[in-house]
Amino acid sequence: MNPQQNHFIDVNQLRVGLYVHLDLGWMDHPFTFSNFKLKDEEQIATIKKVGLKRLRYDPNRSDCDPLPMPEPILSPRGPLVEPPMEPVSHDRHQPDPGLRLQELQHALDESEKKFLAAANVAKQVTRNILTQTQTSLQQANTLIEGMVDSVLGESDIAIYAMSGNRSGDEHFNHPLNVTTLALMLSKSMDMSEELARTLGLAALFHDIGKIEIPNRLLMKTEPLTKAEQSFMEQHSEIGARIAKQCGMSAEVVELILHHHEYADGSGYPKRLKMNDISLLARLLAIVNVYDNLCNPALTNKALTPYEALAYMFAHQRSKFDESLLKRLIKCLGVYPPGSVVQLSTGLHGIVVSVNMDKPLRPFVMVHDPASSTEESQLIDLRDDPSINISLCLKPSQLPEDAMHFLKPRKRLSYFISKDNQIAS
Repeated sequence: MNPQQNHFIDVNQLRVGLYVHLDLGWMDHPFTFSNFKLKDEEQIATIKKVGLKRLRYDPNRSDCDPLPMPEPILSPRGPLVEPPMEPVSHDRHQPDPGLRLQELQHALDESEKKFLAAANVAKQVTRNILTQTQTSLQQANTLIEGMVDSVLGESDIAIYAMSGNRSGDEHFNHPLNVTTLALMLSKSMDMSEELARTLGLAALFHDIGKIEIPNRLLMKTEPLTKAEQSFMEQHSEIGARIAKQCGMSAEVVELILHHHEYADGSGYPKRLKMNDISLLARLLAIVNVYDNLCNPALTNKALTPYEALAYMFAHQRSKFDESLLKRLIKCLGVYPPGSVVQLSTGLHGIVVSVNMDKPLRPFVMVHDPASSTEESQLIDLRDDPSINISLCLKPSQLPEDAMHFLKPRKRLSYFISKDNQIAS
């Protein structure tokens, strides 16, 4: 399907099997995702109650054609025909910066709500996989299917760092972060839906083997002994065994087994090298390491996103598929979402999203002590060439007032949503 072409249908043409897009805000509909395949008549009835008169659908991702338009109701004056609605369009050559920032703020709000819903499901399925296996697998597959459809079903996506008031450190979920980052890369690689779903499910359950590792070992703050490290490394094999017992596919089982294998043979459990590790396992290993560097067990050991990417490229490049590592850096940008920065103006802020066309000029949530408003100011660095990022900082390096205002998180959480930005 041409990503630039939209197909619109009347709400009365809906039928089970159509893949639809609800161009509404998160608060305006009750579904987990804004684009999905209709599975039953109840979903159709819910959409009609929302009040949409017409909506977008994707014929290439649908199982059937829309229903024919109902016959118009006749009146003494003839058929009642509503004038066709023109699709909303924007002049991409003369974007409105204010509108662009409003749309980004809306996208941030939507992503945070979506993140909270996904984080709750991710915690439930990993907690209950052994006691409620079938229900957990069904929930996990629904979550991954929705994420894959959202990522691959849109022509443009963006990755956001959670920085609002609805979620906090307690909602951090490493498996969900790894899933989000993995699917972001799958989008950049034009991966098929089938492979992306396999990757997503493996990412969600990649650490499931740790349920058999004692908490005293998982939470230990001192360096592990050689025996403890050896025991810890067994979580990959334990996870693969659990995944197989639960009925996950052989492909998912293999990815869970190999998510700590590295290209130089230094990984585990098999000490495989590059050509013996599948592409998806190499991808999973990279995003897993990145999130562990940004979100280690001890938060005071955390690297900033900027530091993590720089460290991986400078000191760990031999461990990874370098082409995938470069792709991760390109997707996350020079200043990845979640980076705490100081601008050339002296103001401090947090990068919330990347401008893919200009990776040095991201969107930044800024603290301006001279501002009379208590809300953070969202700026697009593309709009003012005179302002640059001067430094990447650790959160602890923020001045006290900026720290209180921006409230940087100890743990970074990411989520992907449709890119609502208007390109310059």
